[in-house]
Amino acid sequence: MKAFLQTVTEQMQAAFEQAGYPKESGVVTLSNRPDLCELQCNGAMALAKSAHKAPFVIAQEIADELAKVSGEDAAFSKVEVVKPGFLNMDVSPAFLAKYLSQMASDERLGAKEPEKKKKIIIDYGGPNVAKPLHVGHLRSAVIGEAVKRIARFAGHEVIGDIHMGDWGLQMGLIICELKERKPELPYFDESFEGEYPKEAPFTISELEEIYPTASGKANPKQAEGESDEAFAPRKTQGDAYKAKAMECTKRLQDGQRGYRALWDHIMAVSVADMKKNYENLNVDFEYWNGESTVHDRIPGMVKRLKDEGYAHLSEGALVIDVAEESDTKQMPPCMVLKSDGASLYNTTDLATLEMRREQDQPDQVIYVVDKRQSLYFEQIFRAAKKSKIVDDDTDLFFLGFGTVNGKDGKPYKTREGGVMRLSDLIGQIRETMLKKILDNKNAGGSNGEEAGGETEGLDMKEAETIANIVALSAIKYGDLSNQAAKDYIFDIDRFTSFEGDTGPYILYTIVRIRSILAKYEKSGKEMAKDIAIAAMNSAEAKELALVLSRFGAVAVNAYEELAPHKICAYVYELANACNRFYHSTRILGETDEAKQKGYIDLLRLTERVFTVAIDLLGFTAPERM
Repeated sequence: MKAFLQTVTEQMQAAFEQAGYPKESGVVTLSNRPDLCELQCNGAMALAKSAHKAPFVIAQEIADELAKVSGEDAAFSKVEVVKPGFLNMDVSPAFLAKYLSQMASDERLGAKEPEKKKKIIIDYGGPNVAKPLHVGHLRSAVIGEAVKRIARFAGHEVIGDIHMGDWGLQMGLIICELKERKPELPYFDESFEGEYPKEAPFTISELEEIYPTASGKANPKQAEGESDEAFAPRKTQGDAYKAKAMECTKRLQDGQRGYRALWDHIMAVSVADMKKNYENLNVDFEYWNGESTVHDRIPGMVKRLKDEGYAHLSEGALVIDVAEESDTKQMPPCMVLKSDGASLYNTTDLATLEMRREQDQPDQVIYVVDKRQSLYFEQIFRAAKKSKIVDDDTDLFFLGFGTVNGKDGKPYKTREGGVMRLSDLIGQIRETMLKKILDNKNAGGSNGEEAGGETEGLDMKEAETIANIVALSAIKYGDLSNQAAKDYIFDIDRFTSFEGDTGPYILYTIVRIRSILAKYEKSGKEMAKDIAIAAMNSAEAKELALVLSRFGAVAVNAYEELAPHKICAYVYELANACNRFYHSTRILGETDEAKQKGYIDLLRLTERVFTVAIDLLGFTAPERM
């Protein structure tokens, strides 16, 4: 199905062509002066020189051609020529109603099919195993999930990969600390040949305490005012501990049986906890791969890079030169192996791209990562292209995001100044939403009545369920309504408000629509299976219809620009238009049944568009609030 602006543009272009002008000049856009008109076309202005006519004369000729189109086929109910040569138009209500009826019967709600269906892998997540998810993991998860859903809606095959950090020094640190605490465990007995225990020798809480303890031992910090001499013994102890951890890492990666068994336990406990945390965010992944997934292919990749001359030694390290003549600033080489032969993140990222090419043959790989890593990924992308790790036509795209900050403008932290756990952040939002819902109930449900979602008879269990749904909308909409690359302030009071540009306000509007539709059916009136939009008989109804008509184009544009904030801006505009329509129109009290059915069908389509749009953002709406 064509986008609405494309359909009216085609009629305008036909008029240009019939008047003897290039049809390419007849592009119709939304009006930048909605107080004057709904649509505009400025094509006549650019034709004056070649046509040797005043733009006003050309525009009038176009208007005369448009006047010849009549009935339901006429896209415009008003065409005005404004000096020096602008065409200002209003949409025909009948033409708009016909388009919306077709849109209602279209599975994609007016979003055009892609010219070529792509296979896309989105790398979003990147948490380290054995460490709790914190607020810094929020944006990758939320933005990555939205991009995945938007790309799928656009018609592409999309695979999400969490790409965990599960194979580096942090594993060695955990094993080293466990060995010091529980040396009697069979995993450290090299002569042990039996079956290892099926239960992990630690809980997730213990594991989350073990890693920072071990990291602190390996990297002791010099206290403020502490002399170098006083710090030296602790520094020596830290270096010794780190050396042990590095040895544990090497033995794990070399395949020592006991260490691999411990690693299996670490992975099982950590991934189970990660899945719960991501589930709370309504985020999932098709691939739960980590750095360990590609460990065994690294030697072969390194050999090929050497043999084919892509990599060379530089100060003992194996590197790929990625600088280009067009660079305006220095571009360091991409290191493949350190001077001691150890691999790095670079190594596993390149090996992961190699694996993805062989297993999935993606057309595009999108990395949803902190924007401060842009130089790193530029090196990786250039190295992968230069060394033929990916095909020349594979698009490697870096979608960098900004930081989540507190009201002080600094990265969001706990009251004590520590890094905020993601589970704690979600918990805070849920508690805030539950309090607001219960306060509304205790106040007699007046706010809920206004929203069309009465709270009478709401028990605690249902209130908690609703609070969880609304809290997720507050978190995700609060994040996604900002452009990904920008930092933003996480303001719980603002994000949980039922007024303004917030997730709860959007859900409030959806609940209002659903309540009206439910009351309509409860009154004994049936809704037809198919939605047939009637011509709008009020300015507010037409405004709502015009916003609805743009959904397909907005969804496609959000994919093309990988910009979930455009969906947020659209649903906020739709909510405002819907609420203006609601406040200005007697819907359930309308006595003209045909007119009432028209209102109901308009709301049915609005509810469907809302439901699809918020699903693209990764949250849902409750039945009542």
